[in-house]
Amino acid sequence: MNNTNPSHSGPLSGVRVVEFAGLGPAPFACMLLADMGADVVRIARPDVPPIDPHDIVNRGRRTIALDLKAANDTMQALELIRHADLLVEGFRPGVMERLGLGPATTHALNPRLVYGRMTGWGQEGPLAHAAGHDINYIALAGALSLIGAPGGAPVPPLNLVGDYGGGSLYLVMGLLAGLLHARASGQGQVVDAAICDGVLSLLSNNHSHRMQGRLRDPRGSNMLDGGAPYYTTYETADGRYVAIGPIEPRFFRELCHKLELPDSFATLQNDQSRWPELQAAISGAFRRHSLAHWCERLEGTDVCFAPVLTPPEAALHPHIVARQSFVHVDGIEHTAPAPRFSATPGCIGRSPSAAPVSTQQVLRDWQVA
Repeated sequence: MNNTNPSHSGPLSGVRVVEFAGLGPAPFACMLLADMGADVVRIARPDVPPIDPHDIVNRGRRTIALDLKAANDTMQALELIRHADLLVEGFRPGVMERLGLGPATTHALNPRLVYGRMTGWGQEGPLAHAAGHDINYIALAGALSLIGAPGGAPVPPLNLVGDYGGGSLYLVMGLLAGLLHARASGQGQVVDAAICDGVLSLLSNNHSHRMQGRLRDPRGSNMLDGGAPYYTTYETADGRYVAIGPIEPRFFRELCHKLELPDSFATLQNDQSRWPELQAAISGAFRRHSLAHWCERLEGTDVCFAPVLTPPEAALHPHIVARQSFVHVDGIEHTAPAPRFSATPGCIGRSPSAAPVSTQQVLRDWQVA
């Protein structure tokens, strides 16, 4: 894997992206594009302090400092957009239009431009202009209600489900689909990526199960929400935790064998009336030994086992190390580019703290007049 080549190798080599600096899912989407080789240029306000080199989400692109309330600087932004393939902005609806940088203006200059808009609620709708964060979007979409212990409060799953799952990844997918269409037709378009929409899409399988009558309403009472004794976490003798997920009956039989439980327990897997009994038995088994013992006995087997590790521990796990899932660039530990490509490997280019460059320098590098 090529992790540190600043020459923009990767499947998106040659793709030009203008990013308007912001917070949350839009910068992460642009990190993914840069990791895949796109030449991403970030436009930031002149008064923004230098980026911390440990802020790896902002890696891999150059920064231009522009005051978008000044006519000359807005013209420079438009000149970059005129030669770009993709644009990414994460402001509230209407902000880019007020700056003179909305889709109507930019598509008049560059009809092939794919214009990516990242918001929580979307460009239209009663909440379109309301403030919000990940927790609000996943709450309204129904995802937050499904996460947490039975009888307890919903538990925010960091900002992985909303900002990054329903936001960044759907934005990147939309941008790349739009890019394919633009290259085939010469016609760009607007990609309205709303976190709330993306989270609803992520819940499609859950929605299917609900319509089929396969889900019960209380959280923590179903197979994938911690209710099933074979798809949850258990405490070990030393106060650590393991995660198991042997959904398939043969895998569950293997777990029962490894835990030295009676053979009859393997036949009770999907009898929900016996789940409390099964959970107590499995819990008691795991509490008899340390995490290290269970890793030695269960890791790499078909019982669908993993230790619950902290992020620093995960970076040192032999599997993560073997796949080089963390790499060091200029003394900073980075997550490696993902996914992996056999013919056009991704790379980590510039440091997040690289000094700003001029618009003219970028245009020269893009070899435009």
